[in-house]
Amino acid sequence: MEQLYVFGTGNAAVSRCYNTCFAIREDDEYFMVDAGGGNGILGILERMEVPLSSIHHLFVTHEHTDHILGVVWMIRMIGQKILAGKYEGTLSIYCHPDLTNTITTLCSLTTQKKIQKLIGGPIQLIPVEDGQTLSILGCRVTFFDIHSTKAKQFGFTMDLKNGKKLTCTGDEPYNPLCEKYVSGSQWLLCEAFCLYEDRDLFSPYEKHHSTVKEACQLAERLQIPNLILWHTEDSNLAERKKRYTEEGRTFYSGNLLVPDDGEILAL
Repeated sequence: MEQLYVFGTGNAAVSRCYNTCFAIREDDEYFMVDAGGGNGILGILERMEVPLSSIHHLFVTHEHTDHILGVVWMIRMIGQKILAGKYEGTLSIYCHPDLTNTITTLCSLTTQKKIQKLIGGPIQLIPVEDGQTLSILGCRVTFFDIHSTKAKQFGFTMDLKNGKKLTCTGDEPYNPLCEKYVSGSQWLLCEAFCLYEDRDLFSPYEKHHSTVKEACQLAERLQIPNLILWHTEDSNLAERKKRYTEEGRTFYSGNLLVPDDGEILAL
């Protein structure tokens, strides 16, 4: 059975948890999505017992620091394993076409030349287009443009081997232009910057984010049976799960999950 490994659940400015990133596990392989904003991802992988040698697929949604800088650390550490003969196969990094130069430039500025030389060989940057479908971990994965108003960003939908459809809409509010990808999903991974009742405190709309209310209303309208909320503020992590779930239940009747960093969810 596929599992969702929750590496981080916070938005860009968090300090009490890690930035939102995750992986889908199939057998002993992982499809990783983003890597947060730094080398904190390495400690998370260690604690969750996810070996670098089992990560051969990494999707980068967009260029913002809380999503892409950890990718440089993944390239560095996997590159070191490749050079030491401790990593078999290729690391495939998927992203929209504009990001390939960004990732290459970041690596050229921050990693050793011996790591940089691996890009184009055992480390492949694979540009994906809007609506393009690839096979990853034996599953159909379709990438799509979320029509961001800030920086170009892609989400994806994945047909799991258990027959269910999982969709990640990125870290911005849902755009109706994406409905053909989201519709029919059994799992929706959605950003919820804060509680609706806290909107005046955290100003989500000014940052082009949504609240628990809007995310739950969306899932209810599209009849999504399972909804995961993350990419949140971190002012009260001890009460976040309880408070977000309570507000979400007002607008959504399905299975609502507000995970903490380090959780593993059965899909």
